[in-house]
Amino acid sequence: MPTLFFTPRYSEDSQALWKAAASIGWKTERLTSWRIPDHLKAVEDPVIYGEALFAPALAEQVGRVLNNPPEDWLVTLPYEHKLRTISMATLGEARTRTELAFVKPPNDKSFPAGVYRGNDLPAEFEDSMNVLISEVVQWEREFRCFILDRTLETFSLYSRFGELQREQGFASESWEDTEAQAFVQSVLEDKRVELPAATVIDVGTIQGKGWACVEQNAAWGAGIYGCDPTAVLRVLQRASSDA
Repeated sequence: MPTLFFTPRYSEDSQALWKAAASIGWKTERLTSWRIPDHLKAVEDPVIYGEALFAPALAEQVGRVLNNPPEDWLVTLPYEHKLRTISMATLGEARTRTELAFVKPPNDKSFPAGVYRGNDLPAEFEDSMNVLISEVVQWEREFRCFILDRTLETFSLYSRFGELQREQGFASESWEDTEAQAFVQSVLEDKRVELPAATVIDVGTIQGKGWACVEQNAAWGAGIYGCDPTAVLRVLQRASSDA
């Protein structure tokens, strides 16, 4: 039986997953610190969900390694699935650029992703830090998609023109759902696209261009928005591997 570990931070997502886990008979443990009690370190099927500052340390204590997307996944993604130019560079190289570009850390939130000129990038980080640099586009809508074995398990609209849709209940139109599913399926069927067994892909529409991948995220720390929490649990169970 899986045991779902939560970090000390409460959130709507962790509460939804806690209820879903209880409904299907999983054990759950809400930790009070970054240390797992000794009597819990040998549970048979540990599953981790939480933020990047705590989750990897918790996984290590139960003999698991959390799966993360390759930093260059968007760079290597075929153009028809991203519809914009994206490159990887060091932060030092990005600081020399004079034109506006969308810049973000590849797999974390060490500084906010956004549109920057080179000299506006945060100064407190080392020049050697890797960043992704993309042409500036306008996302009309964005969906979160939980993927297991190249199958779409659950998905949800989360943003319209950069505005989180929580107050609107993450509601989407049926035609939007149909188009999102069709696009995701085209990505999943493309054997050139490398994916781990369990992951999250964000997709959306770029104004004037069409459907494209926003990014890939690690499932173990991804917000679930309006996704089915029981389906999310199936993905989380495969989002780590033996150390």
